[in-house]
Amino acid sequence: FPSFSGNDNSEALPESIPSAPGTLPHFMEEPDDAYIIKSNPIVLRCKAMPAMQIFFKCNGEWVHQNEHVSEESMDEATGLKVREVFINVTRQQVEDFHGPEDYWCQCVAWSHLGTSKSRKASVRIAYLRKNFEQDPQGKEVPIEGMIVLHCRPPEGVPAAEVEWLKNEEPIDSNLDENIDTRADHNLIIRQARLSDSGNYTCMAANIVARRRSLSATVVVYVNGGWSSWTEWSSCNARCGRGWQKRSRTCTNPAPLNGGAFCEGMSVQKITCTSLCPVDGNWEVWSEWSVCSPECEHLRVRECVAPPPRNGGKYCEGLSQESENCTEGLCIQGGSCLQSLLSLLADVENASDIALYSGLGAAVIAVAVLVVAVTLYRRSQSEYGVDVIDSSALTGGFQTFNFKTVRQGNSLLLNSSMQPDLTVSRTYSGPICLQDPLDKELMTESSLFNPLSDIKVKVQSSFMVSLGVAERAEYHSKAHSGTFPHGNNRGFGTIHARNKATYIQNLSPISTKSELKTTAIFGHLGGRLVIPNTGVSLLIPHGAIPEESSWEIYLAITQRESSLRPDGPDVLLGPEVSCGPSDVSVSTPFALTIPHCAELNSEHWNIHLKRRTQQGKWEEVMSVEEETTSCYCLLDPYACHILLNSFGTYALIGEPISDCAVRQLKVAVFGCMSCNSLDYNLRVYCMDNTPCAFQEVVSDEKLQGGQLLEEPKLLHFRGNTFSLQISVLDIPPFLWRIKPFTACQEVPFSRVWGSNQAPLHCAFSLERYTPATTQLSCKICVRQLKGHEQILQIHTSILENERETITFFAHDDSNFPAQMGPKAFKIPYSIRQRICATFDTPSAKGKDWQMLAQKNSINRNLSYFATQSSPSAVILDLWEARHQHDGDLDSLACALEEIGRTHSKISNITETEIEEPDFSYSRQNGL
Repeated sequence: FPSFSGNDNSEALPESIPSAPGTLPHFMEEPDDAYIIKSNPIVLRCKAMPAMQIFFKCNGEWVHQNEHVSEESMDEATGLKVREVFINVTRQQVEDFHGPEDYWCQCVAWSHLGTSKSRKASVRIAYLRKNFEQDPQGKEVPIEGMIVLHCRPPEGVPAAEVEWLKNEEPIDSNLDENIDTRADHNLIIRQARLSDSGNYTCMAANIVARRRSLSATVVVYVNGGWSSWTEWSSCNARCGRGWQKRSRTCTNPAPLNGGAFCEGMSVQKITCTSLCPVDGNWEVWSEWSVCSPECEHLRVRECVAPPPRNGGKYCEGLSQESENCTEGLCIQGGSCLQSLLSLLADVENASDIALYSGLGAAVIAVAVLVVAVTLYRRSQSEYGVDVIDSSALTGGFQTFNFKTVRQGNSLLLNSSMQPDLTVSRTYSGPICLQDPLDKELMTESSLFNPLSDIKVKVQSSFMVSLGVAERAEYHSKAHSGTFPHGNNRGFGTIHARNKATYIQNLSPISTKSELKTTAIFGHLGGRLVIPNTGVSLLIPHGAIPEESSWEIYLAITQRESSLRPDGPDVLLGPEVSCGPSDVSVSTPFALTIPHCAELNSEHWNIHLKRRTQQGKWEEVMSVEEETTSCYCLLDPYACHILLNSFGTYALIGEPISDCAVRQLKVAVFGCMSCNSLDYNLRVYCMDNTPCAFQEVVSDEKLQGGQLLEEPKLLHFRGNTFSLQISVLDIPPFLWRIKPFTACQEVPFSRVWGSNQAPLHCAFSLERYTPATTQLSCKICVRQLKGHEQILQIHTSILENERETITFFAHDDSNFPAQMGPKAFKIPYSIRQRICATFDTPSAKGKDWQMLAQKNSINRNLSYFATQSSPSAVILDLWEARHQHDGDLDSLACALEEIGRTHSKISNITETEIEEPDFSYSRQNGL
């Protein structure tokens, strides 16, 4: 037993204790942690069974026996002795203790077998300071904007709990999904409503006291909006120049709570001219007419100098006058004068007969000459042309049909042999098929058997060319009339004896499964790019711990993706991996993935998915979803994603309607085939992403293909209509294509569900003579009842005369990785000043939310509110979106509009910057 100083230092043990042999004390009640409020002592109690004695030990020292209050009882169920002990701990005792830990007490109980110790109970002095570490600040926020009120309660023990009041009424976030009070004592209103205006107070309370912060006035204002223009008024001048006006009012909506009035004019005026009436006026009289048998002649005039217009008066007076033309010589009907006039007329008619006779003879002579020439040409003709067009003589692409003189038909073994029209094997349906096992394709060899020793050409335009991912080789055991089974086939014209050469040329095609770039990054961050693919990774400054270096990789899975979308869902971009996957960054990094969707929230629902370690795909988020785990920003051709963990990601598009558009890039490549007279055209339809185009270009380079025309964009709708590819306007005397092969059709399901594999169809054209070196034709690619693109081909089949077409708009192959400050457009010192200014809450809503709004970031702002520096994350997103252009002028304009800057960024050096103005120097690349 412990010894105590004083007169009675110990207590004699009882002679016998009714307890079972070997039983240690069991604590029925242990001392609890306690707080001393003001000067009131606290009571610690301890209860054990069976126990001969119980004493408290505080801070390693025994509490004096006199300070214990003990009670003893008997447990009725077991008959064992139960002892309960109390002690008081005063404020003075706690204040006088100076140790490495809090003041603590523990009770120790004795029995015959030994001792048992209770848990340690800490005793602390409770308090709550008066002043808040941060009071909420008033704000003026536009309607539907985000409101974030910050509150840091006073220091206290125990820690204070925070409650928000609005107009002295408690706020219950469980009753309003628009309000969140869970984020570090802050009050977040996701979309401000007019009813959210009011006085907000942060209340902090613990067991000691209750503190009240300064009230913050929140005003939700509505900026005014113009109504529609009224119709133009009528011209105010009835004659001549005047004006007319139209008006509008600032009532759509009307400004509220101090919102800005509408900018611009409420009234517009334009000049107008009303046409004045013009009275008509007579022109001069005409000459007198020939004297009539009635001995009168006439003259006329018209009201056209000027004519009456715009309601003007018509001319007054007569428009015709007549008078006697014989001065009285014509009497009783004028028989004497009439005889004279008849005699003069006969003389005039006799002089006209000679003129008309000469003209008639000339016309007859010309007609005879034309008939003679026509008969002569017809007698000399040996060709019997049924249809001919003059444009054919000048190089126009018209079709000729010769009747008498026939060339050897390429479809027949002998030009004198007529085709067997009773052959049962015919070809019908689309040329490009999805599965060669579903339909049997007819080749020329089916017409030639058993004459197997004849040279046969298999036109590649009959072949089903469904991609360039895994091209199957032609083996010698394959039947000559069938194609090898597989999803992908090569292209080009295959000659029987040159088949081995063709296979050999296909074998070097790359089978690499991914594009990958790697670099080592440190605390300063950097940028990692896969050249010419549109895929990049931005590691912000500070994302990697100091004095650490990570080897980070970025890769694209080529060929078929492992992600198999369900139903009509579409893989909209490449499958992108970044790592290492076993580390996480402290600041979100930005991953940029290109996509091929035409953005419209009414037609697409786009999801971000991630591949797990087990190889399965799980959904991370919907792009339109409000979440704080990650952030997706969709631009017209790329998606920028803010993430905290590495992995493999992909974008999936779920079409909501038939109007959903998948953007396809159409490109045409050409090259000579094994036969020197044949030329192959390969038409590709691939996703409109740089990586898909680079994959096609890389494979075409290996096969000697040349891009013949700048690629064009095709809007392919999800309306179940197929794709049709045609070759048009082939010069008839220079080139020819086999019948029924100029148009190929691809089923909708093959195009829509291509899963990143570029689709192509091949056409084989044959020259009549080796002297033909130029090819002109059109490639028509269209979706039935949809969009159409025409590619005009003008090329030389000779490689040294061929024009080169640029493949990529951005040549970033020289800089796949950039480390440190040179990887960022905004200098780090300027970035720090921007963050320091906009991360601090201020009135008028001029904080990071306004910075986000000016950079077209208007959705899911709660994600940024949870970041330690929202402005820094917004600037990282800006860096990811402007990696090619680095449009700092737009950022400068955004800052100026907010009111943080007063001069153009690019005209002031960095040394002249004084908060809150931001200026950038040209020497820093801004």
